[in-house]
Amino acid sequence: MKAKRMLLTLALCVVAGTLCFASTQMGTWKLNEAKSKLAPGAAKNHTVVYEAAGDNVKVTVDGTGSDGKPTHNEWTGKFDGKDYPVTGDPSSDARSYKMVDERTLELTVKKDGKVATTGRITVSADGKSRTVSTSGTDSKGKKVKSTAVYDRQ
Repeated sequence: MKAKRMLLTLALCVVAGTLCFASTQMGTWKLNEAKSKLAPGAAKNHTVVYEAAGDNVKVTVDGTGSDGKPTHNEWTGKFDGKDYPVTGDPSSDARSYKMVDERTLELTVKKDGKVATTGRITVSADGKSRTVSTSGTDSKGKKVKSTAVYDRQ
């Protein structure tokens, strides 16, 4: 019984540590278009929310597609570099995040097992903004690069 309790305590500490490590990313982020350099015709993620979902992180994205229509997609997983499914995004079906350091994530977006977009997400030292730099291929096969700046809400 004592071993079971110790194992449970250790598991809870690992989960808590993981969420604390991810805490700089957690919260609601709003796109600052004036500071961003988005690829022409690119979709805009107006609001991105990172929140705890058990021992996972849930990322909810609301924005506007390249066609001007509202978009909404969700991802739930860990910042461990493994692919987890995306729902609601016709241009991707899997996404992975990998923690580089306490303020930086690497991002990989896939569609049908092929990498469509890669990027880096960095939270500023003061924690008030984050920059998402991505490069990839759009739906027409054209190479695109974007830099989106978000303010913490």
